[in-house]
Amino acid sequence: MAGRDLPVDPARLRQQFPELTEADVAAYEETTRRILAQSRPEARARLTREIVALGRKARELMASGGTLSAEESRALRYLAAVEKMQGRTK
Repeated sequence: MAGRDLPVDPARLRQQFPELTEADVAAYEETTRRILAQSRPEARARLTREIVALGRKARELMASGGTLSAEESRALRYLAAVEKMQGRTK
């Protein structure tokens, strides 16, 4: 997407954060590419905030027994991946 590589190689993420599932890594890759496709830093920041907010909303919806859309599910998987990566420092 937009010819931009990921800032961190997915293999390195898997090694550094073994608790990441393949679904976590896939969501991280897809969403990060979508964010990086934005040309302006402000647009990237806004989109990141929107995705995280949607992921949180999706988590609440799922906890209350609701059904997630594909976009909500993707945002929730991205949020889960980021949270797993932030939970560790190396």
